[in-house]
This record gives sequence, C-alpha cells and structure tokens, in this order.
Amino acid sequence: MSAAARLRRLDAASEIIVLEKSGHVSYANCGLPYFVGGVIQNEESLLLQTPDSLFKRFRLDVRVGAEVISIDPKAKIISYAHSGALHELGYDKLILSPGAAPIRPNIPGIERALSLRNIEDVEAMDRSVSQHPKSVAIIGGGFIGLELAENLRHRGLFTSLIEAQDQVLAPIDPEMATLVAAELRKNEVDLYLGDAVSRIDEKTVTLASGTLVPADMVVMAIGVRPEIGLAKAAGLAIGQRGGIAVDEFNLTSDPDIYAIGDAAEKRDALDNSATLVPLANIANRQGRTVADHIAGKKIRKVSTQGTAIVRVFDLTIATSGWNEKRLIAAGKQFVAIHSHPASHAGYYPGAQGMSLKMLVDPSTQEILGIQGVGREGVDKRIDVIATAMRGGITAPELADLELAYAPPFGSAKDPVNMLGYIAENVLSGTTPIAQWSEVERLVGEGYSILDVRSVGEVDRGTLPGALNIPIDEIRERKNELPTGKILVTCQVGQRGHAATRLLREMGYDAINLDGGYMTWSNSPANKQLTEKVNK
Repeated sequence: MSAAARLRRLDAASEIIVLEKSGHVSYANCGLPYFVGGVIQNEESLLLQTPDSLFKRFRLDVRVGAEVISIDPKAKIISYAHSGALHELGYDKLILSPGAAPIRPNIPGIERALSLRNIEDVEAMDRSVSQHPKSVAIIGGGFIGLELAENLRHRGLFTSLIEAQDQVLAPIDPEMATLVAAELRKNEVDLYLGDAVSRIDEKTVTLASGTLVPADMVVMAIGVRPEIGLAKAAGLAIGQRGGIAVDEFNLTSDPDIYAIGDAAEKRDALDNSATLVPLANIANRQGRTVADHIAGKKIRKVSTQGTAIVRVFDLTIATSGWNEKRLIAAGKQFVAIHSHPASHAGYYPGAQGMSLKMLVDPSTQEILGIQGVGREGVDKRIDVIATAMRGGITAPELADLELAYAPPFGSAKDPVNMLGYIAENVLSGTTPIAQWSEVERLVGEGYSILDVRSVGEVDRGTLPGALNIPIDEIRERKNELPTGKILVTCQVGQRGHAATRLLREMGYDAINLDGGYMTWSNSPANKQLTEKVNK
C-alpha cells in the first residue's frame, strides 16, 4: 500500500490495482499482539485504511479476497481467484509484496497451534482467549513470542515460553538476553530454554527433554520465511537467503516486476551481503523506492541495519547492526564495550538503569552494532547510535555529539557520549580491557582479580577469588596488592577504569573488566555461579 499510495501521488492518471488474498489491506500488523492483550481494545484501530477509503482518496482499485494463482511474465498476465471465479489481469509493471509466512514445523499436533500474521489470525487468537483457557504455551522466543507472552499474561493466562536456543531474542548477545529472561520470570512467565518441542497434544506440549508443559492453547512463533511461491513459479530469481532477489531499485530478474517487503532480500549496511530483515519501516521504505523508480525519479540505494525494538513488560530491548555472535561467525575483528548508565541525571528523581553494548571495528573505529536493555531511555540511545552508524560517525566521535540535556531527560555526559569516551580510551590503548568471557582464561594465565568497590558492595557478590581493596585505599595499601598481572573489576567498569589507570601509572600490568561485575554476573556462563557465591 505504501507503493500504491506513493505512486498515485506521483502519477494521477495511471490505473493502479491492488490484489490482496486476505480480507484486509493497510492494517497495523505490529499492533496485533496488543489487540490480543486488550491494550488495543477496538479492532478498527488496527485498520489504517479500507478499500473504500483508498479509492476515495487515491482512486486505487483495491480488491480483497483476491488470491493470485500464477504470473505469466512473458504475456504480462496474472491469474487470480476472486468470488469463486478465476480472473486474468494484464499489467505494465507488477509489484510483488506477498510478505512472509509463519514457520510451522512438521511436528505431531501442529494443527492445534495458532500463528499471528494478519487480521484473520488475530481474530482467531482473540476467540481462543475468549474461551477462557487456563494455560498457553508460546513456542519461540523472538519478538512476536515475547510480545504475545506479555499480552497473554495480561489476559490472565498461565504462560509458558519455549525456545529451542539457550536464550531468548537471538538478535542480542547472551549477557544482554539474561536480563530479558529475568524480566519474564519476574512476571511469572515460565521459561524453557534450550529445549525443542517434540509434539503437541490436547492439553500439553511435550519437549525433547520429556518435560510436559501445560497448554490449553498453543501459539507457534518460531519465525517467518519469505513467501516466494509465486515468484519461483514465474521463473524469477531467488536469492541466496531464500528471498526474492532484487537490485538496488527492488527490481527482480524480470525488468517489469518488482519485489518489496518481507518477501524480498535486502542489502546489509555493513557488508552489502543479502539479508532477510522482516521489519515494517524497511518494507515501507522499499514501497516508496519502487514507486519513485516507476515514476522515473532518482533513487538512493537503501541498505538495512536491522534496527529493532521490543517491550517486554517494563523492559525495553533494542538493537541495530550486527551482534557479537554474527561477527564471530563472519570472522570479523571487533571490540566489545559495555556500559550501565542511568536514563537521566542520577540526582533527579526517577532515574532508571540500563545496559548498553557497543561493538566496534578496532582498525576503522566503525560502529558495527549496538544493543540496549533497560526500563527507560533505551529507545533514544539506540536511535541516536543507529543514526550515527548510518552517517558514518565513528565510535570515539560519539563523545562529540551535542545532545539535548536537562536533568529530567539525560546527563551532561549522555550515555551515548560515555560510550564514545570509553571507546576512545579502549581503542587508543589508554585502558586495556577484558571481557566477561575471558575471566576464567585470564585467571588460568596468572592474573589476580582486584575488586575496587566498597566492602559493602563486595559483600553482596564478587568474582570468585577476588581481592578487595577499595579504589580510594589503593595508594595507602599498595603493599597488599598482588604481584604480577591484575584484572581490575568494579560494579560497571567506571571505577575500574580509574583504578586501572592508577595501577598502570604505579608500574603494574593491569587491565579493566569491561562492564564490571554487573556485566559478568549477567552472563549466562556465570549466572549460576554468581547466585551460588552470593548465597
């Protein structure tokens, strides 16, 4: 619909026909989980436009309930079924936007599982909830699965979330995902991680481990795959990622057929590789690009960073660019930087903590990725850094950004600025750092751990075997310092930075634990150990 409306604004005369298989067009599919949860109470609120309104304003011929059966690119004819009859329609230019379909694996009982893609799906799910089931099992820990977990929990259902991987939300890294898992458990969502579904029965879901999960209602949300059936049958090229292959103008291998939205492959902003990113803003941008190209306007190349955000109860999770797992798999060099700032000035009431993780190319200082988890202000910081990434601003240059500041909104050194300062220190070699995942190896190599927090903080938990000397006492107690190499830790890394600089000036071989005890304790490898040490 973005393509059709834009094209009409550029061309008042052309005949524009839209064929849609379902009964609705131009609806807010990102709002579907919130209708299930009762947050959006009126279904009409989800319907942005109707065939009648689109005709009145744009003279678009929108035909719902029209399922395209085949495309003949040579004859430029499509066949479609509508109102029980088969019809043919010619075209000069054709835009394919069939979207992506929910993945439904071939497991026993899968027919009982609901999916969420369109208005018809959300109506079916709402009817199911209205029958007052006691329990729901959601299969899949991605964006849709988490949004449904929150909303179905709000509806009073005993909610279980099942994820075959060992963490929720694959786009973020494990030490960030543990924060999301904790929020789900806090809100009484039962989590089953690292355990796949083997069968779905009448009242339960059986996992590969043999665990039985109560499930009066079942939702399948393990992901989507591009709808390429029509394109493939028409002989159009399919890309290496399984979507419809397109060029920078979203043209397919046929010069008169375009493909946009979730069905079409995109170009990754980092390495220009083909990628599948099913996000609404990218789909809308592609629609405008195609309309402009058909109308003969100059086109800018559009690549994607995959910027996304989701709310899980009181927690906000956002990301842009690549994560650490993907960088490692691609063999790319990077430096990880963790920070745990407040949403606004700490002395102003209501400041909330957040966790940020930035990934940086050590040679070019390019920002490769950013992740954020917190209760307030995460969206602002991710959007600023996503914009910086698009504009080619390097990680240290984040310190130079002049961001709006007043105590209710931020700090004089905004969390974005602080990431820039940290990057500058790390990339210049001013303060060497180590990651949470390297602690065990470093201890094995002879590093002693020095915790420079207060005694009271250390009593609430620290790294195993750590020596505690508060930062303000280091000079006076230097005779108690361990000999050899020292790994410094504090709560979030800031005091550790100051202590590491002091120790290095005193002649010690010291490095700072990036993100401090907070990042280390949140990491999945150390979560159980941390709880044991604290206990």
